[in-house]
Amino acid sequence: METTKCVIISSNKESQLELQLPKNHTRDVHILSLAFLLIFLAYGAAQNLQSTLNTEENLGTTSLGILYLSFTFFSVFASLVVRILGSKNALIIGTSGYWFYVAANLKPSWYTLVPASLYLGFCASIIWVGQGTYLTSTARSYAADNNLHEGAIIGDFNGEFWALFALHQVIGNLITFALLRNNQVGSIKGTTLLFVVFLSVMTFGAILMCFLRKRSSNKTREYKNLGTDIDASESSSLKSLCRSLKSSFSDANMLLIIPLIAYSGLQAAFVWAEFTKYVVTPAIGVSGVGIAMAAYGAFDGICSLTAGRLTSGLKSITLIVSVGAFGQAIVLILLLLDFSIAKGLLGTSYIIFMAALLGVGDGILATQLSVLLAILFKHDTEGAFAQLKIWQSATIAMVFFLAPHISFQTFVVIMLVSLCLTLCSFLWLTIKVGKTPSSSTVVFAVCFILSRRRFVKRKWPKKLKRD
Repeated sequence: METTKCVIISSNKESQLELQLPKNHTRDVHILSLAFLLIFLAYGAAQNLQSTLNTEENLGTTSLGILYLSFTFFSVFASLVVRILGSKNALIIGTSGYWFYVAANLKPSWYTLVPASLYLGFCASIIWVGQGTYLTSTARSYAADNNLHEGAIIGDFNGEFWALFALHQVIGNLITFALLRNNQVGSIKGTTLLFVVFLSVMTFGAILMCFLRKRSSNKTREYKNLGTDIDASESSSLKSLCRSLKSSFSDANMLLIIPLIAYSGLQAAFVWAEFTKYVVTPAIGVSGVGIAMAAYGAFDGICSLTAGRLTSGLKSITLIVSVGAFGQAIVLILLLLDFSIAKGLLGTSYIIFMAALLGVGDGILATQLSVLLAILFKHDTEGAFAQLKIWQSATIAMVFFLAPHISFQTFVVIMLVSLCLTLCSFLWLTIKVGKTPSSSTVVFAVCFILSRRRFVKRKWPKKLKRD
């Protein structure tokens, strides 16, 4: 009797845990989103200030260029590292790089910022691949447990994450505006207080990461189902990594997505390095960077949440991305036609308007790219998100190194041309994928053909014999 009671109790506990799973899935999304918000409100604000704060020998922009070159290099191996560490451990380790980079800004020099940038490149590669893998795995588990449409849940979860993530621009830049509101960029006291506050906030974000549940990717589950030792398989998976990269470059869908990924990095670097330096600062001052980027982040967050809720499949993604591209095109054309900005309230409103439109485009691109990769590359989620960060970081690094050597107007023209080519490539992808029959259609067609063949074999010869 006691053993049966134990069995009943344990089965009840298991059923209770199963009932609580959906809540745990959403809880993990909330924790992940909040942790990224706390970490990146500090890093994002520090990054926005690099081109105006550390101007001696272009230390700020050069360190960012080194950071994104390192990011690009380590992104090649990031999917392998995340598979070995697990997405949760990758997220926790990844936070350390951002903490050390912000700490290096307390005493900015070539000896502090350059090593911190190199290490952050590694940490950024694994934290973003881990984020994409973890969020996609959570969405798929939630959809499976509740018998819901997978694409819609991936859209919802990505919408929530990117909406909260975009708030880092609002909160971080408002803190910057409050502490540097008197244009005390050269004041050691002002900047020291700013970065100490940022480090305190980032510490809370890192602690939050520890409360995430461990999750396994599709490949890890496959190893477990086959009874294979994961460590042994991953230790010799450099060959599989090369195969994965080779297949990614030969995959037509990935090749058509790469221009969109590269443009997302290009427009982000344009805002950080060019827009803040050549548009915002001359019009409303260094302290105005905080206001403009807060508006950018606010509209980024609103559009991330809205776009995520509206996403249901490839057709909705196509429409939403087209709207975002149109908004960015308006800003670029305005900058080309009339770069002279009036002073006063009108000039400030004009800057905030352009920052808001750029935020709309960034929010849409961030959300829809994540959903698109999750839908099209179900069997290699880590590899797909590694490709995302490889091309984004490579483009950003290129911008930080080339921007000092080309004029602002030339940069805007490059942006416009890139946007047009990107949109053409993306529309070609949607047409190509839209024409491809779904798996259910293929299965139905095969079954129908096989049944017809059996019918012909049974019926047709008898008629011939009668004749």
